[in-house]
This record gives sequence, C-alpha cells and structure tokens, in this order.
Amino acid sequence: MDQSSSKDGATRRGFVKQAMALSAGAVTMSYLGRASAEPLGLRYPDAAVEVLDDSFLKYRLFNASVEKLATGMRWAEGPVWVADGRYLLVSDIPNNRIMRWDEITGAFSPYRQPSNFSNGMCRDLQGRLIVCEGSTTEGLGRRVTRTEHNGKITVLADHYQGKRFNSPNDVVVRSDGSIWFTDPPFQTGNDYEGHRIDTELPHGVYRVDGESGEVRQVIDNVAGPNGLCFSPDETTLYLVEGRAKPNRLVWAYSVNDDGSLGGRRQHIKAEGYGALDGIKCDEDGNLWCGWGSSGDPRGRPEDLDGVMVFNPEGKAIGHIRLPERCANLCFGGREGNRLLMAGSHSIYALYVNTRSALS
Repeated sequence: MDQSSSKDGATRRGFVKQAMALSAGAVTMSYLGRASAEPLGLRYPDAAVEVLDDSFLKYRLFNASVEKLATGMRWAEGPVWVADGRYLLVSDIPNNRIMRWDEITGAFSPYRQPSNFSNGMCRDLQGRLIVCEGSTTEGLGRRVTRTEHNGKITVLADHYQGKRFNSPNDVVVRSDGSIWFTDPPFQTGNDYEGHRIDTELPHGVYRVDGESGEVRQVIDNVAGPNGLCFSPDETTLYLVEGRAKPNRLVWAYSVNDDGSLGGRRQHIKAEGYGALDGIKCDEDGNLWCGWGSSGDPRGRPEDLDGVMVFNPEGKAIGHIRLPERCANLCFGGREGNRLLMAGSHSIYALYVNTRSALS
C-alpha cells in the first residue's frame, strides 16, 4: 500500500468515527429531548398557578412549574396513571386511539388503535384497565370494558334493559369493587368523536356490581352526566351535570352502605361562562376540575382554560392556567403527587403537595 492510500484510509476511518460520534450524540440529544418536560414559564412561583384563596398555598409547591409533556392529539380525554409501569394512558378520541406517555423515557406513542373512540379510563382494584368506549368500530363499542392481565378484553356492560348505551364517558371504581360510569349522548351526534346514531336510553349514571356484575341505573335525571368521583371516605359521589342551564353544575350525592344513593345537593356552579368536565378528589376532599369555556360568546377561553380547584365546601381556591382547555386529569408520578392534565391537544403536568383520594 502506498503512502497516499494509507492517508486516504486514515481519513475515511476518521470520518466514519466522527460520523458515528455525531450520530450517537444526536440519538442522545433526541432521547434527552423526549425525556425532558418543557416548562411553560421559567419564574418561580409559576404565574400559571394562581392562588384564589390562601388555603391553596398548602398545595402549591413554590418551585414547581406547569410542564408540557407531549402533544399531537385532537381531543385528549380520560387520563389514567399506571403506577407499576410508570406511564400515563390518555384517550385521543377523534383519532380513535389510546396514547401512552412514558415517564422514564418521555416516549409518546399509540397504545391501542382502534380504541372504539375511548373516553374515560381508570384501573380496578386488581390493576386492570377499565375503558369507556364511546362509539363503535366495526360494530363494537358503546360499552365499558376491562383489559385482563393477559391483554384480553372483557365486556362489563354494553346495554341496559335490552337497550344499547349512548356513549359511556367517564368511570371510577369504588373500594367495594363496584364500577360507576356516566352515559351521556356526547359522542352520538357527529362523525368526529364517533358516529351519529339514534340514542335508546336517557342520560344516565350506572353501577356495575363488583361481585355479581349486575348493571344498575342509579341516576336518570341529570342532563349530560360527565365527570364523577368519590370523596375520600366514599360517602359522597360528585357528579358533573354537563348540560345544566344556564350554568354547569357539580352535584354531591350521599352514598349508602349498600351502594345506593341518597339525597343530593348542589356543590359547585360554574359561573363566569366556565365549564366543568372531568373531576378528581384529593386526599383532603378538594375537587380538581377540568375547566374551560362553556361556549358562550361572552366567555374568554384564554381566561378560563386549565384546572379549577374547589375546597370541600365548594369554594374556588386555585386556578392552574393552561394554554388549552383541560378536559380531564388524574394524579400520578412516582409519589402520586404529580397532577397530569389532558389538554385539548397536549398533556401537561404540575407537581403539587397532595395526592389522589384513591391513593
């Protein structure tokens, strides 16, 4: 081999090594870019976390920012935290899929598609995924299902008294194993979040018995039943009336020992053109509520979008402002103190000084 060939070989080897180093660096930067959350603001305390009452200071962490974790959805709903896998599942309804965000790597990818236009989700006492399937795909859907540990799908409820459900919307599991879900007609009137159909049942709330599997209607007099959750001691069921006029409402129902419901009282009224959606209760009995505009032209979505926090007496104490409407939320993260918010197109997070009532 002559000297020039030796030099050319060394040059080529050097180029390959440099290219490999740059490629590895690019992969590392890509990985870090996906894994790191993007804060919406850099100052502490975060101006997006608004204190409406001094009692909210207990829950605000001085040096925690609202962070954007992932984006690219059309209408995000029903987030559920899978603690043993350290990931979040969220429904992307118009795209007919469930998305998965990994807390460790930051990866964001489809988990299930099609999902029968899934909406609300939660986990049962055995850690199995419970899904409200809001519409149909190839004849399936408009039902509540359970994903077994081996991945098989079990149908828990798809009809009541011989009639098909409208579009199951949100779901929660009580400590006795019973599953409670709302069934408004929200996904039945268009071909965007499902399919246009003629509904068969009134707007309702249902309970699936944890032992027998019997499906029972527990509420049939609420216009557009939406988000629901239990108080920490499970003696109160909170329910959003999504089509109440002129303001959306949260009702508080007393829960009897046998799982039946007693009387109700008005707990929250969404004034100022605000709109309630999904709700979660923390360990102190505060309600953390998805919030946005009711659609009234006098309302300003940019002043409303985010999460409103109400104390156990129904008083607004905090407002977490987001650049998008928040449909639903859950608590998650390693210590259960990370508020995970499903914005219209994106997932946001904020560390707070409380945990879910279900923890």
